[in-house]
Amino acid sequence: MANADQIDLMLDQWRRERPDLDLSALGTFGRLGQLTAVLLPAVERVFARHGLRGGEFDVLAALRRAGRPYTMIPSELSAVLMMSRAGMTNRLDRLEAAGLVDRRLDPADRRSFRIVLTDKGLETVDAALTEHAANIGRLISVLSEDERAALNRTLRVLQDAVGRPTA
Repeated sequence: MANADQIDLMLDQWRRERPDLDLSALGTFGRLGQLTAVLLPAVERVFARHGLRGGEFDVLAALRRAGRPYTMIPSELSAVLMMSRAGMTNRLDRLEAAGLVDRRLDPADRRSFRIVLTDKGLETVDAALTEHAANIGRLISVLSEDERAALNRTLRVLQDAVGRPTA
C-alpha cells in the first residue's frame, strides 16, 4: 500500500488475525488520537508563551467573546465551557492571582459576583488569540478549503451521533 503508516500496518495485522471483525474504525480513532497527541502540545505551547494553560485561555476567550464589558457570572462560564463549577473556581483563582480577571459583586444580586476581564487580561487574550489563530491556520494549511469543510461536516456528524460533552 502506497504511503502506508503504522495504523495501516496495525489494520492489516488485525485483518489477518481477526478477519471476522470489522476493525476499520480503529484507523479513524487511531488517527484522531495521533493527531490529538501532536496538535495539543503545539497549541499549548502558544498559550504557554502568554503565561496561560489551555483552560485558562478558554476562560479569557469566553469573556472576550461576550463583548464589552467582558463580564460573566461563574455559572455562565461553566456552562459555556462545559465544565464543573469547582473546576471553574480553580481556573478563576489562578487567573485572578495573575491579574487577568477580577471578581466583582454583582450589582443586580449582591449575593453573587461577576467575573470581569481586566485590561491586562484583554491584552493577554488578544495577543494569545492572534498567535493561536496563526498557529492553527498553519497546522491545517495542508488541507484545501473543500477538505476543511468536508472534515468539519464529518466531525460534526460523528459528534452529534456520539453525543457532546456535558458539564
